[in-house]
Amino acid sequence: MAGAMTQLPRSAQRVQDAATEFKLEISVLEMPDSTRTAEDAAAACGCDVAQIVKSLIFQGSDTDTPYLLLVSGANRVNEAKMASQIGEALKRPQADYVRDLTGYAIGGIPPFGHTSPLATFMDQDLLIFDRVWAAAGTPKCLFSVEPTALKAAIGAPVIVMT
Repeated sequence: MAGAMTQLPRSAQRVQDAATEFKLEISVLEMPDSTRTAEDAAAACGCDVAQIVKSLIFQGSDTDTPYLLLVSGANRVNEAKMASQIGEALKRPQADYVRDLTGYAIGGIPPFGHTSPLATFMDQDLLIFDRVWAAAGTPKCLFSVEPTALKAAIGAPVIVMT
């Protein structure tokens, strides 16, 4: 596994700075290869794919409210089940919308530090681990964190995916 570089890419540094604001002690790492998918990230980190936090953006079908779902890499989003927990049906937005909303490209979206406030929900399956890994602003940057500390820092309600 690669170590932290002295000079992070600008978007990864924004994640590191946001973590400091949330009082989360993390170290953003830049990997030599892509970590864009949960499988790629797990291989790079040497962890189970279930320990990867997928940061997925949806919009409410009725309100266009943006939602961030922090989902275990082993799980898929059941949009009907999420609608019953969130309170409205969900739709997938376009990539440009996601980038404008978060400030990050798909494949590098972190769980915090976005350019717009997002209603955020966390998959309960992530809470069974001592540590999870999340994207840190680029498709090659990651960080590990205690999931309970992440949940507390960002105030994310728990959702049931499975």
